[in-house]
Amino acid sequence: MYVTCLDLEGVLVPEIWIAFAEASGIPELKKTTRDEPDYNKLMNYRLNILKEHGLGLKEIQDVIATIDPMEGAKEFLDELRSLCQVIIISDTFSQFAAPLMKKLGMPTIFCNELVVADNGEITGFKMRCEKSKYTTVKALQSCGFETIASGDSYNDLGMINASKAGFLFKSTDKIKADNPDLPAFETYDELLAAIKNELK
Repeated sequence: MYVTCLDLEGVLVPEIWIAFAEASGIPELKKTTRDEPDYNKLMNYRLNILKEHGLGLKEIQDVIATIDPMEGAKEFLDELRSLCQVIIISDTFSQFAAPLMKKLGMPTIFCNELVVADNGEITGFKMRCEKSKYTTVKALQSCGFETIASGDSYNDLGMINASKAGFLFKSTDKIKADNPDLPAFETYDELLAAIKNELK
């Protein structure tokens, strides 16, 4: 039995931090896992910038409320879910993901948690597990599942390389050049066709 594991941001929905950077006028917040492979370093960098500007969870959630899934994402996900089990494995946080999951038809998501003070300040974050995407894929395999994985960033490479089939989707030129063995797609039709081919 197959489980397809998908990244969220950059694959199904726009990058939350980029949207927030644009809305808040803080270009430093545009840095994502496409730019910084060390997720802890990236998150601490972001939290320091939020603190510096006096911004908290509410301001980010207000921006997330305006974000819609990428064009065709829900239809792609609906068709994929009719073919096999699908889990979104993301390094985002439940406080960010919840409204986006409603717009995507409530797929299963495994993600992390923010630590938020009573005044709304984001004071830290709790990672679900170490190397969460890779660890989750290996755990699914230990339960007898075959995994197919797709994502766009450095933090997706672990689950992509550990899976029976793995694909880059809407990735950067650098990541594609550094991983020439991984098929890379730009459209949902291409990705769906590649996954269907594996499910045969």
